[in-house]
Amino acid sequence: MNLLSVENIAKSYGELILFENISFGVNKDQKIALIAKNGDGKTSILNILSGKDVPDSGLVNYRKGMRVSFLEQEPELNPDLTVEQTIFASDNEVLKVILAYEKALENPEDVETYQKTFEAMDRFDAWDFETQYKQILFKLKLEDLHAKVGLLSGGQKKRLALANALINRPDLLILDEPTNHLDLEMIEWLEQYFAKENLTLFMVTHDRYFLERVCNEIIELDNGKLYPYKGNYSYYLEKKEARIEQEAVEQHKSKLLYKKELAWMRRQPKARTTKSKSRIDDFKVIKEKAHQRRATHEVQLEINMERIGSKILELHKISKSYPDKPLLNQFEYTFTKGERVGIIGKNGTGKSTFLNIIAGLDQPDAGKVVVGDTIKFGYYTQKGIAIKQGQKVIDVIREFGDYIPLKKGRQISAQQLLERFLFDRKKQYDFVEKLSGGERKRLYLCTVLIQNPNFLILDEPTNDLDIVTLNVLESFLLDFPGCLLVVSHDRYFMDKIVDHLFVFRGDAVIEDFPGNYSDFRAYEDSAVIENRATKNKVQENRATKNSWKKADRAAKLSYLEQKEHKSLEKEIQKLEEKKEEVQHRFTESGLSGEDIDALSIELKELSETIEVKTERWFELSAMLEG
Repeated sequence: MNLLSVENIAKSYGELILFENISFGVNKDQKIALIAKNGDGKTSILNILSGKDVPDSGLVNYRKGMRVSFLEQEPELNPDLTVEQTIFASDNEVLKVILAYEKALENPEDVETYQKTFEAMDRFDAWDFETQYKQILFKLKLEDLHAKVGLLSGGQKKRLALANALINRPDLLILDEPTNHLDLEMIEWLEQYFAKENLTLFMVTHDRYFLERVCNEIIELDNGKLYPYKGNYSYYLEKKEARIEQEAVEQHKSKLLYKKELAWMRRQPKARTTKSKSRIDDFKVIKEKAHQRRATHEVQLEINMERIGSKILELHKISKSYPDKPLLNQFEYTFTKGERVGIIGKNGTGKSTFLNIIAGLDQPDAGKVVVGDTIKFGYYTQKGIAIKQGQKVIDVIREFGDYIPLKKGRQISAQQLLERFLFDRKKQYDFVEKLSGGERKRLYLCTVLIQNPNFLILDEPTNDLDIVTLNVLESFLLDFPGCLLVVSHDRYFMDKIVDHLFVFRGDAVIEDFPGNYSDFRAYEDSAVIENRATKNKVQENRATKNSWKKADRAAKLSYLEQKEHKSLEKEIQKLEEKKEEVQHRFTESGLSGEDIDALSIELKELSETIEVKTERWFELSAMLEG
C-alpha cells in the first residue's frame, strides 16, 4: 500500500541547486534510508516529506488520513511543558484516553468518571499502550516525567522528541539522525524495537550498523540523481560499486565513440544533409557523456605529525565527582606510543568530563595528570565550531595558518586542505552560517587537524557527518601514527579504528577491555549466557533435591537425543573456534567497509547460533542428569 509518492520535486537556494526532478515512493512497512553527502539536500528532502517545507516544483502526495511524525535533528519543543505534558500534547486518541484515566485516578471519589475512563481504557486497548509508552520513556532515560523541557539538555530533548514520535504510532515515521545523543545501549534497544514493530520508516542516519540491521531499502542521492537499492547497507555497498564500474565502462565507450565521431566531423564539408545534421545532434550528446566526470571526492590526509617523545600522558589516581555522582575514583593509566583507545558507556557516566580533564579544560578533585613535553593535543568537542557573523569558510581555516606541512617535505595551502575536505573553491567563499550542520562539523574537524596534533581527542566526531566523510575520517585515523582517544556511539567507527576500550560502567567504575566494540558485545553476550546457564543449573539442582521421589520418573534421553547431545558439544566447540577466528580478523589492517559489514554479520550469526545450541545442550544435559 502506497503511503507517499514524490513526483519530480526540485529545491534550490539562490544559485545553489540541491536537486531537480527527483521521484520516489514510500510503501507501508518499508524501512528506507536516504544516503547523500553533507550539503546535498538530505534534510531538505526530509523537511519536504514532513510538510515543514515545500519544493520549488513538483508534488508530494500523501495517502488520505495518514499520520506522519517527524524527528528533527534539533527538535522544537515547548520549554514550559513537562516531559509528561509534552507526551500528552499529542492528538493521539489513545493517549487522550490514558490521560483522562490518570486524571480520574487523582479523584477516586468521582466514581462515575472513573468508571467511564476505565471502560474507555478497555475499549481502546489502552492498557498495553500505557505499558509500552512508559517502557519507551524508561529505555530513553526519561523517567522524571515532571522535569521541565526548558531545563533539559540538548540530548534529553532529542530523546524526548524521539519518544514522542514512537509513542504517537504514526503511519509514517521520518527520522533525521535518530541515533544522535543516544548511548550504545539505547541504540541497540532502538534497533530491536524497529525490528519487531510494524513501522514504516524514512530516515537519514550515518550509523552503518543501524542501516545494516534496520533498513530494507536504501536511496542514494548522488550528484542530484536518485539511485534506489532494494536491500540493506551491505547490499547497497555491493551494488553501488557495480554501478560505478558500469558507469566507468560506459564512459570509456563514449570516449571511443566520441573520437570516431570527431574524426567524421572533421572530414565533412560545410553543406549538411538532413541525415548528417541528425548525426551532428547525436555527436553533441555523445560529447557530453564522454566529458562527464563523476563529482566524487576522496580526501587524502597526509599530515606530517609532530614528533612524539617517550613520555606521553600519565594519569595518577585521578578522582572526580559531583554531589551524589562519582565519575572517577583514583583512576590510573599510562599511555604508550600509538595507542588507540575507545570510550563507551551510558550517558552521564563521565566520558566527556574525562576528556576535558585530560585536555586541561577541567581539573580533577584529586590526583595528577602529567602530559609529556612533546605532546600537542587536538581536541574535537561536541560544541563544534563557533560561528562569527560574516566569516567565510576560508577565513576560519586561515585563523590557524595559511598552510600545514605534509610528509616528504611538502606543504598544502589552506585552500587545498579545504578541497581535500570536500569544500570546492566556490564553497570556500560561502559564509559559514550558510553551511549545513554536517558541513560545519567537517570544517571544525579540519581546524583541529590543521594544527598538526600528535594526540587526538575526539568527542562524538561522527555526529552529523555523512558516510562519505566518515570513510575519509576513518582512512585518516587508520594511518594516524599518534595517540587516539575517542568517545563515539558509532559502533562501526569504533570497530574500525580502536584497539581497546575504556568501559565506563557508572559510579566511577571503569574497565579496560582488550578489544573493539564487537569484541566487547560478544564477550558481554557470552557472559549473559554463562550466567543464565549457571542460574539454570542452580535451579535444576534445587529442583532435584526437592523432588527426589520423582527422580525415577524423570525423562530419559532417547537414542537420537543422546546422539544430539554428543554432537552438540563438538558443534559448539567448532563454532566458538570459528567465532574467535572472525573476531581476530577484525584486527587485520586494510579491511574495507564491505569486509567490516560481512564480518559483523557473520559474528552476529555465529553468536546467535552458539546461544541456541548452548541452550539446547543444557536442556538435554538436564534431562540426562534427571
